[in-house]
Amino acid sequence: MTATPTSAPRHVPAATATGRPDTRLVVIRGNSASGKSSVAQGLRDHYGRGIAIVGQDVIRRNVLREHDTTGGTNITLLGRIARHALDAGFHVVLEGILYADRYSHMITSLVRDHRGISACYYLDVPLDATLARHASKADAAYLEQVTDRHLTSWYRVLDLLPGQLETVVPADSALEDTVARIVRESDLTAATPAQPPQAKPPQGDSMHLVLMSDPHVAAIPVRECGEPLVDVRDNDFRVDPRKQDPQGAFAHVREGVLARLTQARSLLPAGIDLLFIEGYRPLALQQRYFTQYRDQLAAAHHDWTPKQLHEATSQYVSPPDIAPHSAGAAVDVTLVDQDGHELDLGTRVNASPEESDGACFTHAPNLSDHAQRHRTVLLNAMEGAGFTNYGTEFWHFSAGDRYDALMRQEPHARYGPIELP
Repeated sequence: MTATPTSAPRHVPAATATGRPDTRLVVIRGNSASGKSSVAQGLRDHYGRGIAIVGQDVIRRNVLREHDTTGGTNITLLGRIARHALDAGFHVVLEGILYADRYSHMITSLVRDHRGISACYYLDVPLDATLARHASKADAAYLEQVTDRHLTSWYRVLDLLPGQLETVVPADSALEDTVARIVRESDLTAATPAQPPQAKPPQGDSMHLVLMSDPHVAAIPVRECGEPLVDVRDNDFRVDPRKQDPQGAFAHVREGVLARLTQARSLLPAGIDLLFIEGYRPLALQQRYFTQYRDQLAAAHHDWTPKQLHEATSQYVSPPDIAPHSAGAAVDVTLVDQDGHELDLGTRVNASPEESDGACFTHAPNLSDHAQRHRTVLLNAMEGAGFTNYGTEFWHFSAGDRYDALMRQEPHARYGPIELP
């Protein structure tokens, strides 16, 4: 008996939805000694950072020291941990014996609510093979504590979830084959974040940067995913009021962008936090910013051609038709200490190249060691969460927009221009 994984991201009501269209949920169940933890670790070894392993034994036995009973606290906690990790942009592997009569509601609800691809597997190992695998373990203390009598009393024959939700993996499937199958069927390989195709530019050399005005950016098609704008102020972020507007548009981003921001915070060192400055920017406001800066440059450089003015303006303000901010896909952020004081990153956020003598460029050479270290911390956290930095502005990051898609060599963008409801 096999079941087909839910192989396409789908729309889920916002009240219960969890994760993103590009997150993966893998559930691995089976009797004790069936190889569940080995498969989970094999998936992590294949994928690397970005997979959260949510293990039943770790939560029930180590964290709570709770007996496995109907209505146990660990059941709810496992579901909440899995949801939180998915919402933060992690792929999740939920593994354990997870008896169907006790855990099926939690698991089926999680699969139902997950926006991305979900795949459930049951490792079907006969009792005699289970006992043989157990006896081969090298941990003498564990073998003394968990005996064949325990394993026999715990064993259930083909304890499947309702609704034909699971793929049954037979005992003769080698570990590497099982991992490869799950990777293929859950599309974990395709979900692996792509690395930017080009090396980091020479420090301070804007000629090697891909600018927003580059026609290759505008040529990226948009396949709008329909994610709504959400308010970061409802999600316990530090939000600076300097860009505040009457409608609060500045504090909105797409749902998937918020999830990546949450993950980025988790990657920061202790005592350092993100300061959110601006997200969504209405198209009319983007046009005004672009025109104002272009006019400033025109007044200072009378000999520049319209093309030169457009390219120079784009170093600092995105052209309105492709602006990541107007798609709800971009954020301007910096770092603060635990008391909320901004850290030194070399120049103020939103400083122009003229004002900062080029220090606004992410890899500018004219930075103190202190500022350079802080920029590295910010870059590592944001890029680790799947954002792409715009190299002329150390504070600007985006995900899912045309610029991000070009840098990652993706065929299309997920987010296009959007209006605030």
